[in-house]
Amino acid sequence: MLIKNIESKIRLASYLSVLSFILCFCVSTVVCFFAYRQVSDARKSIYLLDSGNIPLLAKRTDLQANRAAEYRAHIARFHSLFFSLSPDEKYIESQMRQAMYLIDESGVQQYNNLKERNFFSSVLSSSAVLTIQADSIFLDEKNKYFRYYATQRIDRRSSVITRSLITEGHLSDLAARSENNPHAVLITRWKTLENKDLSNAQKNPL
Repeated sequence: MLIKNIESKIRLASYLSVLSFILCFCVSTVVCFFAYRQVSDARKSIYLLDSGNIPLLAKRTDLQANRAAEYRAHIARFHSLFFSLSPDEKYIESQMRQAMYLIDESGVQQYNNLKERNFFSSVLSSSAVLTIQADSIFLDEKNKYFRYYATQRIDRRSSVITRSLITEGHLSDLAARSENNPHAVLITRWKTLENKDLSNAQKNPL
């Protein structure tokens, strides 16, 4: 009888020990999870000091949280650089140099084609000012495909030409951001689908 009581107490003690271990493990796991989540949330918060040394809370967001907006901004910036020109050779070279950081060899190819057709020489000789106004940007974020719709204005001494512009291309994410490519995106397989005159208004001679 005494031996049976001792065995029962040993068995009970063993059960209690195992249950205590499991309970401690569960509690530790839950505590670690909430502690990790709290640290992660804290890392997303950045405090900035204003001119009066008063801390202001700023939130850091995930890089992918608003990627579609960055894609659209990148597309708009490239087209603005490539199609907004003034009759200044250094200005044109600066625009093209900045634009080439945002696109692959397909952009270089179109740039070379325009040079061979003496397009930039024509801009200089006619004192033309080229501006572009984006109408809309269709973006398929899943397939990283875009189509860009815009209206181009060519203001020459004798006339003002308005053209429709439609281009398309794909997007490729880069590993890191840089000063020349702040969105870390590269336009690929870019081509012009349409660039036709909508109107040609003659200016009144002085």
